[in-house]
Amino acid sequence: MSVELNHTIVHSRDNRESAEFLAHILGLEVGAEWGPFVPVATSNGVTLDFAAIPAESIVMQHYAFLVSDEEFDAAFDRIERAGIAYFADPHGRQPGEINRHHGGRGVYFKDPAGHGMEIITTPYTFPAQ
Repeated sequence: MSVELNHTIVHSRDNRESAEFLAHILGLEVGAEWGPFVPVATSNGVTLDFAAIPAESIVMQHYAFLVSDEEFDAAFDRIERAGIAYFADPHGRQPGEINRHHGGRGVYFKDPAGHGMEIITTPYTFPAQ
């Protein structure tokens, strides 16, 4: 068996709110609550298990999602319709723009807990081309 990421815990102020936010943007389903977790599974089998913790204990993390062009269009439309601030860069210096790095498209936005979310249509290659 090869090594694969199976799941990760995502700290949030409100686990249901954060799970529903991400599921809505990405067009995914929120799974059944399991103990302290509200899961959102991606198509490659990785589950993000949202857990509520005190807001002052949340350390911002970055989560990048590889999507098709059609999924990008749909997710970006949901971001715009919801009035969510988005950026072409992870530092927020290019507001209201998307990027075209690595021959695809990408955009950054924050979830309700302040985590940096990114959707990209092409995997990163290094060195950048």
